[in-house]
Amino acid sequence: MAPPGPAGAHPNSAEPLSRRIFRKFLLMLCSLLTSLYVFYCLVERGQTLSGPIVGLSGGGEEAGDPDRGVLAGGPRELAVWPAATHRKRLLQLQQRRRRRQQQQRRPAAPRDDSDQTVWEEETPGLVVGPGGSGAGSSVAEAPPGTLALLLDEGSKQLPQAIIIGVKKGGTRALLEFLRVHPDVRAVGAEPHFFDRSYDKGLAWYRELMPRTLDGQITMEKTPSYFVTREAPARISAMSKDTKLIVVVRDPVTRAISDYTQTLSKRPDIPSFESLTFRNRSAGLIDTSWSAIQIGIYAKHLEHWLRHFPLGQMLFVSGERLIRDPAGELGRVQDFLGLKRIITDKHFYFNKTKGFPCLKKAEGSSKPHCLGKTKGRTHPDIDPGVVQRLRDFYRPFNLKFYQMTGQDFGWDG
Repeated sequence: MAPPGPAGAHPNSAEPLSRRIFRKFLLMLCSLLTSLYVFYCLVERGQTLSGPIVGLSGGGEEAGDPDRGVLAGGPRELAVWPAATHRKRLLQLQQRRRRRQQQQRRPAAPRDDSDQTVWEEETPGLVVGPGGSGAGSSVAEAPPGTLALLLDEGSKQLPQAIIIGVKKGGTRALLEFLRVHPDVRAVGAEPHFFDRSYDKGLAWYRELMPRTLDGQITMEKTPSYFVTREAPARISAMSKDTKLIVVVRDPVTRAISDYTQTLSKRPDIPSFESLTFRNRSAGLIDTSWSAIQIGIYAKHLEHWLRHFPLGQMLFVSGERLIRDPAGELGRVQDFLGLKRIITDKHFYFNKTKGFPCLKKAEGSSKPHCLGKTKGRTHPDIDPGVVQRLRDFYRPFNLKFYQMTGQDFGWDG
């Protein structure tokens, strides 16, 4: 039997030293793990409140440089997104919540079935070229103004820039490409305010626009404005400083594309050849047919130049928008006074569709292309009819080149 210890000694005083050290170590470890868990919870809570942006790194941009756009340099590099991008994403999320609550009170934007498209996801394997689509993540600190957005600040403004035409020229592609820019906010559906709904007033029109913060541009696009005689005066009455963008395309190709769209909805319509001529034996073109009339660009431009100086208008080539989307987007960003954030690293060419697609569309982390209503196969047209149309448009094209100071190469 062990001898009794000194009077007043603790019953565990005979515990071996190694066991006491081990017990203290366990207590310290538990305390450390508890502290780490509390810290983790606080960090998660802070990120939830600040609403950080998480996106894919795309290839080519130097990580850590806030002035280099939204795509990072490699699959595992961190991308520091511009503060404006963060603000824009928060505003989008906020608007989606508010849209459900105000749907009954908010006037519905008119829909134009002739030019409605949806964005469809592309298989990531379709992304080709340097950089690919990458697989990484980025987290940005909450920039100034985040709290203001969460508190429903920001305001709806009348558009400072409008894509006014032309139908089947590439207006939808241009708008969706522009929406990648963090300082561009645009309404998706075509408002048709200056041609169909002008009697509803500017307050109704403003309500259709998305909310913006200081430094962001509000935009919309309605291609029929370009051929609406009243539209120039009405837009000028709203603001003489409005910037106007016109996407033009070879008028013969544009007319065939216009007909192809109508044919997809009404298979029983007459042939393209019969609609083209007022009197085919005499070779007289029917200029009352809208598919033909829209392509007389010089005639329509005359109405606009009575209300806006040429320097307030930008003419975008629909052909170059397909061949070199980044180049045309560079011109558009300069025209709008925006920093050149949208570059060739944002695009890849989809050989199946025959036009460029975004590696990363607005509000998405996956490649996107315009929907199935774009890139339809044109019907075979009598070559003699095509040549007659080219002869008809040639003088109007030459006048349009002179008026704009650009040769679009449709008669080469």
